[in-house]
Amino acid sequence: MQQLHAFSLVIPDYDAAINFYCGVLGFQLIEDIDQGHKRWVRIMPPGASQGSLILARATGDRQSAAIGNQFGGRVGLFLQTDNFTRDHAAMLAKGVQFEEAPRYEPYGTVAVWQDPFGNRWDLLQLS
Repeated sequence: MQQLHAFSLVIPDYDAAINFYCGVLGFQLIEDIDQGHKRWVRIMPPGASQGSLILARATGDRQSAAIGNQFGGRVGLFLQTDNFTRDHAAMLAKGVQFEEAPRYEPYGTVAVWQDPFGNRWDLLQLS
């Protein structure tokens, strides 16, 4: 058996990313290990049991240029919820910027939003 354990998201600053994802969105801070020259910061959405996100601070021009454009302008991150209406309203109340009103697709309810670093996400409730 195999499963996706984690993937990295290049961000400009560890603490700013932790403040947004954990403070605003309520993600769980699973690990924050100082490794001297960098930190191992792993977070998960509230209630998740697998599929974590590694917050990786950019070093150098190439990585800095990738912040907010790691997916070539496409939505590259998908936050699944069991209650779209509840979570959409809570995110709006906390100042999360949605690019569109909720829409209904054959696979479920979805709306695109951005984190403060320019990464595009779908908030998604599957049918």
